[in-house]
Amino acid sequence: MKRIIGITGGIGSGKSVVSHLLQLMGVPIYISDIEGRRLMTTNRLIRQQLIDLLGDEVYLDGKLNKPLLASYLFADKVHATQVNQIVHPQVKIDFRQWVERQFSSVSLVGIESAILIEAGFSSEVDKIVMVYAPMNVRIGRVMQRDHISKEQVEQRIRAQMDDEEKLSQAHYTIVNDGEKPLIPQVLELIASLSPK
Repeated sequence: MKRIIGITGGIGSGKSVVSHLLQLMGVPIYISDIEGRRLMTTNRLIRQQLIDLLGDEVYLDGKLNKPLLASYLFADKVHATQVNQIVHPQVKIDFRQWVERQFSSVSLVGIESAILIEAGFSSEVDKIVMVYAPMNVRIGRVMQRDHISKEQVEQRIRAQMDDEEKLSQAHYTIVNDGEKPLIPQVLELIASLSPK
């Protein structure tokens, strides 16, 4: 039996760490942020629609102008919706093609996305895994990682779905609070999802 898991959680929750552990344990993971950025550069339809929305300056020397896009995205939820409506349909197509290629050699794959549920990817997966960390831990991680202020982190958090709402839709929860060990939780997840 082939299964697709969706790994989600708020900014700073540690989704990437959990995804990396899964990859080390033999579970291929489609990282939607990385693939989305790749598609924003390589996909002609996305490029044209982003230029139509934000102007030619959204690409500088053929590369995505990330600071411009980020400032637009996080300024207003409507802006995020506009960009997502351009990017997500193409990411879905790319993800489905990726899954087909992976299933030729494995039976369990995953997708990591901070906005898995909001982007409509919950219909693409069999089970949702929520990576959870307390708010103060998340804020501290993002401030250190991205070298931004607490206010900027809080603005990004407000732009995402509330953790409690994500938890209510998740089938599994992995706690990444810096205290509870991650590896046993990931091993247990794989064991419970692997075909019997």
